[in-house]
Amino acid sequence: MKPYTLAVRASSIALAAALLAPALAAAQNIAIVNGKPVPKARADALLLQVTKQAQSQGQQLPPETERQVKDEVVLREIFTQAAEKRGVAATPEYKAQMELARQSILIRELFADFQKKNPVTDAEVQAEYDKYKAQAGDKEYRVRHILVETEDEAKALIAQIQGGASFEETAKKSSKDPGSAPNGGDLDWAAPGSFVPEFSNAMVKLEKGKMTEAPIKSQYGFHILKLEDVRDAQFPPLAEVKPQIEQRLSQQKVGAFRDELKSKAKTDYKFE
Repeated sequence: MKPYTLAVRASSIALAAALLAPALAAAQNIAIVNGKPVPKARADALLLQVTKQAQSQGQQLPPETERQVKDEVVLREIFTQAAEKRGVAATPEYKAQMELARQSILIRELFADFQKKNPVTDAEVQAEYDKYKAQAGDKEYRVRHILVETEDEAKALIAQIQGGASFEETAKKSSKDPGSAPNGGDLDWAAPGSFVPEFSNAMVKLEKGKMTEAPIKSQYGFHILKLEDVRDAQFPPLAEVKPQIEQRLSQQKVGAFRDELKSKAKTDYKFE
């Protein structure tokens, strides 16, 4: 091959590259604003952020979202250039807000990185599930109650019910518990651990269909209980509650990490 042929070929390649360069650069940008390119990567980052936010809320993005994100990114560039031209970036207010934004982003990424490097394991989920089952016990109780403010009120209502008054109707008329009173005092199925100790201790001693013969005092007032039924505890399968357990354990890990950082920091500031 002749030397001049090589030279011609090299020149052709260089020319082609020069012609392609603007096109390749343009492919990496979604717009040019006052001579300044708006990179496609910026729109991709915002779209990813919007997508993650929608997914965390169980929402699905509409088809026009990508176009709306591009519009937003270009508008931001237009407004940013206008702000810089007016000297906004040099103001104390802007600098203070930028420092707060910088800290917020860093803190968010700090905890995101911690969660990524300290994932909740299947063993931890299983242990939490087993602990929940153990605390709940093997029985569930369906109980009605009437809540009043004084012991004398409770005693008077007990006498009325023992005299033939309906427990359910008495609860509707006299109970101070807004959640259960409209349902005749019905608290639905629950484990003993769902109630304060005074309440649960009296409940588990009752026979089915029986009512407490004396008022039960708790931090909320005085209770009259009637046990409707007892059954073996009903637990959802692990697979059904695993996401909630993982989320709770992850939050606990992050909380412990936060407390560790706080305790190890050297500062003269006194937290309340």
